[in-house]
Amino acid sequence: MAEKITVKAEKRETRGKNEARRLRANGGVPIVVYGGGGESVAASASLSDLAAILRLESGANTVFSLDIAGVGASDVIFQDRQIDPLMGRLTHADLRRLVKGEKIELTVPIHLEGDPAGVKEEGGVLDQVLREVKVLCEPANAPDSIRVDVSALRVGESIHISDLKAEKGIEIHGEPDAVVAHVVLAKEPELESQVEAGAEPVVEGEAKPEGGASE
Repeated sequence: MAEKITVKAEKRETRGKNEARRLRANGGVPIVVYGGGGESVAASASLSDLAAILRLESGANTVFSLDIAGVGASDVIFQDRQIDPLMGRLTHADLRRLVKGEKIELTVPIHLEGDPAGVKEEGGVLDQVLREVKVLCEPANAPDSIRVDVSALRVGESIHISDLKAEKGIEIHGEPDAVVAHVVLAKEPELESQVEAGAEPVVEGEAKPEGGASE
């Protein structure tokens, strides 16, 4: 198990747009920590430290220790975050304190594994409909992803949320009948475009009539 990350933070005594701009200009990010049976605390942390966590495979589902000077350390997880749409930079974060044994709902990606039989043998195409799913678990046990073996799928067959498997202590949420992935027949673009245009498809060996009456 990887060593838990610790991020240092400073308590904020003042709030407001001007204070937030000053923090960002100095490489910081305004954060609010709440939950876990304690009062909410406004603080600031290093942008580079928080960005490094978000770049991990577990991303926003990463549990880390936030050590606020004068307040103490607690395990937290990202609850919400704001990203500058132009710069792609984290500008604000809400962090949730965690209580031992507490389960929360997280969103994790779905990774498909294997080459479907319907693609290799029947000329089908694998279509992934859902790319992420919600799970309920203790954050420390959150999976990086839900992996699905699709190698047995044939044309016309599907995998649904009810078919997904997870380790003990992890509940998968969602509509049981929702399609995660299926194999469909590949379309023939040339024939399809002719039909859409109202033209009759040309049969091999048959000459297409030219304009004008024959003599």
